[in-house]
Amino acid sequence: MRIGLLGTGPWAERVHAPVLAEHPGIEFTGVWGRRPEAAAALADAHGVRAYQDVDELLAAVDAVSIALPPAVQPDLAVRAAEAGCHLLLDKPVALTVPDARRLVEATARHKVASVVFFTVRFGGEQAPWLAEQAAVGGWFTGRSDWLGSVFAPGSDSPYAASPWREEKGALWDVGPHALSVLLPVLGDANLVTAVGGPRDTVHVVLRHEGGASSTLALSLTAPVEAGGTGMELRGSAGVVHLPERGEGPVRALHRALDALRESARTGEPHPCDVSFGLRVVEILAGAERSLAEGGPVAV
Repeated sequence: MRIGLLGTGPWAERVHAPVLAEHPGIEFTGVWGRRPEAAAALADAHGVRAYQDVDELLAAVDAVSIALPPAVQPDLAVRAAEAGCHLLLDKPVALTVPDARRLVEATARHKVASVVFFTVRFGGEQAPWLAEQAAVGGWFTGRSDWLGSVFAPGSDSPYAASPWREEKGALWDVGPHALSVLLPVLGDANLVTAVGGPRDTVHVVLRHEGGASSTLALSLTAPVEAGGTGMELRGSAGVVHLPERGEGPVRALHRALDALRESARTGEPHPCDVSFGLRVVEILAGAERSLAEGGPVAV
């Protein structure tokens, strides 16, 4: 599979580009970015071509790996789908429901495969654990905490210079991760309530269609000493916790690329495709509305 990279920021530089360059079965074809000088530097570092015209890159590849802000991603992803390119997308797939729906429609119309890179869903220990808990069933309630310190005093995060994260906060940055692990186990949500906490912190309560409930605690401004992630499930099978992540996003992205290749080969949609990405955006938009208006919102 010939694949091009759209994006040149820290996520593209630290994760996407190295994985595309070393993944067996992938031909890393080139890089396009909104800053031509950054695209040239990243392409040169991996011995590939920097494209100044995005359509020229799309014509040269079978797929694209997108590492761009979520407000920018939908238009370029639709453009790639129209060019017949399979899509490896970042989360959230968009910042509005109409943009996410437009992306789903484009992939269906042009019959291209899609995978959204929810890192935990492609974790070596986490992915089989989630499948196991979904098979067990009988869960009464769940909890998913994503307390980051990107914008906390003393943080040295490379993502602190991200305007969209600063504007949209934890709900839209780490909220997708929390939903990506709760929904496949507890089922789809039909009601969401959100309450603001300190700084950008948001607490979200979901009612799931199967009768279970769950809570999410999300922040990008938690004190460095208080940061961390986790997931807990309680039900008739007892109390279980998501295995801690130890391998980082690089190995997970390799698995996401494998999933995209398989979906493109078979035509079978992956559980983390754009349709799931749309559902996550719909729930986040409902939580955002709940924050603004107060009270529960049907999703």
